[in-house]
Amino acid sequence: MRKTMIAAVAALAAASLTLTACSSDDTASTSSSTTSAAAGTSSTAMAASDGVTKTSDVFGPGCASVPQDPSNKGSLEGMVTDPVATAASNNPLLTKLVAAVKAANLVDTLNSQASLTVFAPADPAFAELGDAKFAELAADPAALGKILQYHVVAKRYDAAGLKAAGTVKSLTNQELKIAGSGDSLTVDGAPVLCGNIPTKNATVFVIGKVLTPPAA
Repeated sequence: MRKTMIAAVAALAAASLTLTACSSDDTASTSSSTTSAAAGTSSTAMAASDGVTKTSDVFGPGCASVPQDPSNKGSLEGMVTDPVATAASNNPLLTKLVAAVKAANLVDTLNSQASLTVFAPADPAFAELGDAKFAELAADPAALGKILQYHVVAKRYDAAGLKAAGTVKSLTNQELKIAGSGDSLTVDGAPVLCGNIPTKNATVFVIGKVLTPPAA
């Protein structure tokens, strides 16, 4: 009888050790899975934070005015393969901006940068300045260049990234305030008419106002 009891106790001990080992393996496996999932989430977040968009990501009421024919260089499909200044030159919403960029000698500067966010005033925004003011600015490349660089950020942001940031720093080292979301997104109070436009080296947001840099 005593031998039988000893054998039973030994069997229970062995079973307990087996269960402990299995539990340890399960915990390790769960921990490994959790770590892998976290790494995957982190990787996805990093990919989303690069600010690069697709033509399917654009939004805003002004997007309807962008040429719809994919073969048109001013269409979303046409702009995506060109650097930003070249892409803008083909967009019918941005003829005044392109003239200003040329007058300020910024075409090569914008086209040669690796990663930008550009807040691009639409033609009606420049029209609000009046022809005389536009001519005055065009005659002063340094002053015009400062205004235009205030519309550019040396990092790519999509709309979600801008909203999360709250403020972004322009090429003039001055901050731009981001507010709202979706079709109500604004940049320093200027409404976004068409956002998340992809080009080869920049994400573009067409806006309804020419931004004025704060006084130094």
